[in-house]
Amino acid sequence: MTLPTALLAAGRRVEETRPHPRVVVDDAVWQAFAARLAAGEATLLGLWGDGSAVHMALLDETGGQVAIATRECPDGRYASVGRAHPPAIRLERALQDLTGLEATGLPDGRPWLDHGRWDRRHPLAAAPAAPAAVASAAPAGALAYPFLPAEGEGLHQIPVGPVHAGIIEPGHFRFTANGETVVRLEERLGYVHRGVEALMAGKPVAEAARLAGRTSGDSTVAYALAFARAVETALGIDVPLRAVWLRALMAEIERLANHFGDIGAICNDAAFALMHAHCGVLRERVLRTAAACFGHRLMMDRIGPGGVASDIAAAGIDQIRDLVRTVRQVFPALVGLYDNTASLQDRTVGTGRVSAALVRQFGCGGFVGRASGRAFDARRHLAYPPYDALAFTVPTAEDGDVNARLWIRIREVEESLSLVSQILDGLPAEGALAVPVAATGGPAEGLAIVEGFRGDILAFVRLDADGRVARCHLRDPSWFQWPLLEAAIEGNIVADFPLCNKSFNCSYAGHDL
Repeated sequence: MTLPTALLAAGRRVEETRPHPRVVVDDAVWQAFAARLAAGEATLLGLWGDGSAVHMALLDETGGQVAIATRECPDGRYASVGRAHPPAIRLERALQDLTGLEATGLPDGRPWLDHGRWDRRHPLAAAPAAPAAVASAAPAGALAYPFLPAEGEGLHQIPVGPVHAGIIEPGHFRFTANGETVVRLEERLGYVHRGVEALMAGKPVAEAARLAGRTSGDSTVAYALAFARAVETALGIDVPLRAVWLRALMAEIERLANHFGDIGAICNDAAFALMHAHCGVLRERVLRTAAACFGHRLMMDRIGPGGVASDIAAAGIDQIRDLVRTVRQVFPALVGLYDNTASLQDRTVGTGRVSAALVRQFGCGGFVGRASGRAFDARRHLAYPPYDALAFTVPTAEDGDVNARLWIRIREVEESLSLVSQILDGLPAEGALAVPVAATGGPAEGLAIVEGFRGDILAFVRLDADGRVARCHLRDPSWFQWPLLEAAIEGNIVADFPLCNKSFNCSYAGHDL
């Protein structure tokens, strides 16, 4: 029995949800599907709440099928999924901070996103606590975060962040070390929580789309695409064909820019600045091409529900073809430089390994997952246009170390160059760029999963009868990658953490929302 069939047989389907079934289940069924996750029979795609219910998106990787289980919480409680399946723990901690819904049996009940500094508690609850109530109810020492202990002789702690030496987002890393060897790393995130999902509530879809595209700036195309596809699925909108292909073109250009930046930055953290400089030049060429062709270096606000905001002229197509030719001429020499620099290989090979078992358990996507053997790519396994008509390979490796994660990026650059050429060849010569987005007169829900440069991004949108956003949930790939960084550094030396961290390059903003 397939995952959607099993879920449909066990509960009540919500008819307005598309394209994947959402089914309201009781506590026994909810816990049974948590057990299926723990047994490896399904992969957790997301877990979120809306003040009165919790929702769990599940993936059957074998059949490429998705389903959503919903547990209504009239008493404000539900059975913890994290109790059986650890990848859900941080999601449930965040859900409790945002909605006030309590996961009973949750192994770790510490706040996650809420650092005790918000002007209200549970901002996504049906009735958030007022600022005065927060101030009077806050216990003494509420701002002190209890990091998990580690026991042993000669152990010491090294606190790093949230403010760092570079111009990067804030996050705190608490190392427990024996000499130079890391025994435990524990992260504390949430410093860049902006209340994106609360800000989207009640907004017209055009305004909400702008917020979606700012969830994580380096993935603005991917987030805008995920949100747009969720809205379009909910409303049954068919996007013009030229817009579909232009969206994919922007997505691959975004992927190229980020991979060039990452490859150079990883090498820079191993004190090999030459690669950083060369890759920086390539990244800049990509960004300037994007600006010339689409009017914005990051292509922000170029994608919205119904289509795209701007076209590309024939001169722009020529410019992108020139970019592809240039990269194909220059990039192989840089790959050779990386591969033949022994001092660089000494830092990356064998450093920061992540096991295939952990990657499978966490459903970890993107280059982190593929470097440890998990071949999942939403463009292939949950194919959406125009990728269902394009030829490309999903590169994988088995070593799961910094070197493997860098090589996956290299191979993905090569695949993206091929995809860009195929997209330019297949781009319809003319056609509409967008269609109107109109309300259906009733509630509508849509779920979309698209592949960003870090991995799969999930967007769930519920629209009211007027076509405004009643609830939107956005899940960054980093939710399932940050925990694995803690595992990757264990047993390595403290000085290798920047290298491991950059090889993951998880998003702070995308995670913190």
